[in-house]
Amino acid sequence: MNIGKTQIILGFMITCLLASPAAVAGADWNMFHENAQHTGYIDQAADFTPTVWYFSTQGAITSSPAILNKIAYFGSEDGHVYAVNLEDGTKLWDYKTDGAIISSPAISGDYLYIGSTDGYLYAQDIKNGNVKWKYKTGNSIESSPLVYNDTIYVGSNDGRIYAIDISNGTKKWEYNTGNAVKSSPVISGDTLLVGSDDSKIYALDIATGNKTWEYTTGDKIESSPAVMNDVVYVGSDDGKAYAINITDGTLVWNYDMGKPVASSPTIDTNDNSLFIGADNGKVLCLDTRNGEEKWNYTASGAVKSTPAIFDNKIVFGSSGGAVYIVNKYNGNEEWTYNPGYGVINYAIESSPAVYGNMIYIGAGDGSFYALNNDKMNGPTSVYAYYLGGAAIIIIALLIVVRAIRNRKQKEE
Repeated sequence: MNIGKTQIILGFMITCLLASPAAVAGADWNMFHENAQHTGYIDQAADFTPTVWYFSTQGAITSSPAILNKIAYFGSEDGHVYAVNLEDGTKLWDYKTDGAIISSPAISGDYLYIGSTDGYLYAQDIKNGNVKWKYKTGNSIESSPLVYNDTIYVGSNDGRIYAIDISNGTKKWEYNTGNAVKSSPVISGDTLLVGSDDSKIYALDIATGNKTWEYTTGDKIESSPAVMNDVVYVGSDDGKAYAINITDGTLVWNYDMGKPVASSPTIDTNDNSLFIGADNGKVLCLDTRNGEEKWNYTASGAVKSTPAIFDNKIVFGSSGGAVYIVNKYNGNEEWTYNPGYGVINYAIESSPAVYGNMIYIGAGDGSFYALNNDKMNGPTSVYAYYLGGAAIIIIALLIVVRAIRNRKQKEE
């Protein structure tokens, strides 16, 4: 298993500290988080053998995975795009860009589309990662692309929203907002909906890029919108979750969550429930019809991750370093997984993907984790191996010290 540079250095530091005298088949995911409701779930292939594992990269993983034919595709802040076998965590291929990958990939047909902080949108062959074309924007791309018919829609930190021809990477149109666009777009009918750091959510015509309406919140919008029944739902750094009428851009309701909301909403269409997190660690279930709170759950750190729905549960990560699985009807905790060890924890801001009974999620330690929900477990923490190695070194040192002491006593 490939071990990231950061983990190796950290493991060496732990070893030195402890050894010192003082211490002695799924479907094609065509947008961010699988669909406009952000359910983040696809059915598992019948011949799939679930196994817990982790795959390590050289940088933090905030990119959310896309899954196709038992393969997970995701990016890392080490600048690579990875294709990893879901059954055993082996790497099939990787491709190095000239920037960090924060954007989440979209898959259409035989190609994957993803942005990089080098400013390019890449079109890559899913079989080997070879680049078919790339399109240069004016700044970093942290927004996750949306593929719709023959067009890719994506935001850039240059403040623009782009419509790119899927076949050759040429620009169809662009729309200039007042600030960086990190939010990922969704489409409802003929309308593209996306947030901007200028505090506005925009409704644009998908064919021309002409603005239909805009709605201004109290702070930047990095949250990615979700839609249901002609209403768009989105979070803002002003601490509120918003429901806005898609037809005319009027406010349906808002809910004050108390802290910035970078998490994107997930909608359970069967239960009129919306799930969303905030920087105060709260995850709330709100009624999509009126914004009333159904329940809330408090995690160990900020929740920037977008929840995924499966069975009667939701799953999400937190900046406190844990993955949480809670009951979607009452918010009761089912189980948690923390890949850290003791006080060693890294933020989990990647949004999970659920493939049958398996949960896949990236973490700030650079690892991509496969968890088994049925067995309620995940792989043994890599830090446990470091601490185990440190313990072996300590025991060996104690044996050597004791041997030296015994020899000196005999000589006296």
